[in-house]
Amino acid sequence: MFSFLLLIIYLSFISLGLPDALLGSAWPIMHEELKVPLSYSGSVYMLISCCTILSSLKSESLNRRFGTGKITAFSVLLTALAIFGFSMSRSFYMLLLFAIPYGLGAGSVDAALNHYVALHYSSRHMNWLHCMWGIGASIGPYIMGFVLQRGFSWSKGYLLIGILQSGLTFLLFLSLGLWKEKEDANGLAKGELHDGAEAHSEVE
Repeated sequence: MFSFLLLIIYLSFISLGLPDALLGSAWPIMHEELKVPLSYSGSVYMLISCCTILSSLKSESLNRRFGTGKITAFSVLLTALAIFGFSMSRSFYMLLLFAIPYGLGAGSVDAALNHYVALHYSSRHMNWLHCMWGIGASIGPYIMGFVLQRGFSWSKGYLLIGILQSGLTFLLFLSLGLWKEKEDANGLAKGELHDGAEAHSEVE
């Protein structure tokens, strides 16, 4: 059961990396269709980064209030909606609008999952976690290139990534109970360890 949760966590980090390199791979075509200079992609990246930083700074308080499972599910939902928004964007200003929820969702899920894995799993899982991000960041441009090579619009690439994100969102909401069970199991183990230490000290 907990191994299934770990699989969900890995998939979440793959999804975190999926859209990260999409803009760079599609922008040479996007900026021509949107009729903006090539350099305008920097504004989109800066807005996403600023929103990511803001949501990361609020991550601790949000985790304490709602729990990592809910934060992860809603954050991935937010990024999925933002990616669908990118796919429907027909102006540069629409991209800027949807960059806000994308950055906010990405920052929350990144900080929340790093914190959760550090607390509840061994260090090797943390290494694999960031490996999953690399897989996602590699697959995203490949999907966009596959779409463009076959004559479709860049918006179809974003749409396909949005569908993948939506599927993961569904799985995350289904798995909400597993996050709580994992936390409870770890708490019980820590309590037993603490009780055992106290009993040992009393015997001495």
